[in-house]
Amino acid sequence: MLFSVLLLKKSAHMKSMFLRCAFVVLSISMLGSYLHAGIVTFGSDGNQFNMEFVTIGNPGNAPDTDPNARPISATLGAVGYTYGIGKFEVSEGMITKFNASQSLQIAVSGRGVNKPATYVSWNEAARFVNWLNTSTGGYAAYKFTTGGVNDNIAVWTASDTLDYDASNPYRSKRATYVLPSYNEWYKAAYYNPSNSTYYDFPNGSDIRPTAVTGGLSGAVYTQAGEASPTGPTDVTNAGGLSPYGVMGLGGNVFEWDENSFDLTNSSGSSLRGFRGGGWFFNSSYLPSSARINGGTGDKIVDVGFRVASLSSSAPPAVPEPSMMVIGTLFGLGGLVAKRRMKK
Repeated sequence: MLFSVLLLKKSAHMKSMFLRCAFVVLSISMLGSYLHAGIVTFGSDGNQFNMEFVTIGNPGNAPDTDPNARPISATLGAVGYTYGIGKFEVSEGMITKFNASQSLQIAVSGRGVNKPATYVSWNEAARFVNWLNTSTGGYAAYKFTTGGVNDNIAVWTASDTLDYDASNPYRSKRATYVLPSYNEWYKAAYYNPSNSTYYDFPNGSDIRPTAVTGGLSGAVYTQAGEASPTGPTDVTNAGGLSPYGVMGLGGNVFEWDENSFDLTNSSGSSLRGFRGGGWFFNSSYLPSSARINGGTGDKIVDVGFRVASLSSSAPPAVPEPSMMVIGTLFGLGGLVAKRRMKK
């Protein structure tokens, strides 16, 4: 009789564990593949603004081997570390508060505080990123040796012992906030961590997104022209999310990446890459096969940028929703679980 009771208790306990695990799996599938965002505040007093970052995990993912993908690189999309990327494009309002906080001034198009900041050159975007670092007690990402807001950078050299990284002479290895490299931008746009697959468009699909004027689906492209009153739209309304949960990587405005167009990062004056498509272009600039270039000082009507974060301890680097669910539920049950990261 006692043996029968013990069996019943064991069976009930096993059933409870099974139901708990099933709930965890269901919760993970419902939460999706992208991570919660972290918010960082920059500026001071009346010139504060928030920047929201999405954590891009799955470090050590394989590169994209699609022969049509651009740029042609053996490492395309492969990133060996966890990083954050701005959920939204940098807005005009952010640039305005930057301008009010220090002497360098960056002009924008004047469409509105929540519109993406365009007419911003690569050099000016790099100045903005440097200020994000130094204004929060960090170190400049890019080496400017002159005072003009649209002057070119110099490359870091071996004599810059604390900053020099031979694999990327543009970026200081001490920096927290940077312009996304071509690999960082590409992974955030085209890689789906749930199945370790690259897609042609930044909506987790090989089918081009629907053209929209704004909203939380499709992508903002094929509008009436560069003077169109319907575009670009607000940065928080710029179409569907990538698999990681980043908005506007396809459409609205093109975005600078950090790298020289030839990927060598050997000269501060080299042409730079930008990609992603714009509101008055057709869909040919949306996919992974498109990357174009511009001069470091070019201020272009439909080119903006977003910021990446390399911090593993700052607010951008937060647990995946699935991890928080597992930790909570298994913690209640007195269990310990380990999650295998997909590569």
